[in-house]
Amino acid sequence: MATILPVKGIFPIIGENCFIAPNCTVVGDVIIGNDCSIWFNAVIRGDVNYIRIGNKVNIQDGAVIHCTYEKTQAIVGNNVSIGHRAIVHGCKVHDNVLIGMGAIIMDNAEIGSNSIIAAGAVVLENTVVEPGSIYAGVPAKKVKEIPPELIEGEINRIANNYLTYSSWFKNIS
Repeated sequence: MATILPVKGIFPIIGENCFIAPNCTVVGDVIIGNDCSIWFNAVIRGDVNYIRIGNKVNIQDGAVIHCTYEKTQAIVGNNVSIGHRAIVHGCKVHDNVLIGMGAIIMDNAEIGSNSIIAAGAVVLENTVVEPGSIYAGVPAKKVKEIPPELIEGEINRIANNYLTYSSWFKNIS
């Protein structure tokens, strides 16, 4: 069973049609939208500040979403995929974003819509990622604009795939 706990009397709120893996952790001031999936060993810690997650978001295995005490919140838009072992910390991620495996997004960064953060990239504090772009490297830098086919072929495809994958677990007791 997933660890879902209140912090200082505030319970997480989880939307409809969500898959919450049995060994993930969701605590505190967290609101998760509809059609989301929180995968195995993912941690969403709304203990030191609030976390808001939109609709159709998948937070893959081992990913961590957290904030900085009394300083930053984590806000994730709609149709976002957060890859395996990624860290999303005290930042804002707009709609239609793919955050690659092992990427790190630091405090006060802002990831524009229709963007891809490459696997292993480190988006430094206060970085603004332009909408419709791909950022890669350490520290992450813009490498190119996103062609329209990548929005459908990668960002939307992965988000849709995770809706399918989560459906495989819906009726397991």
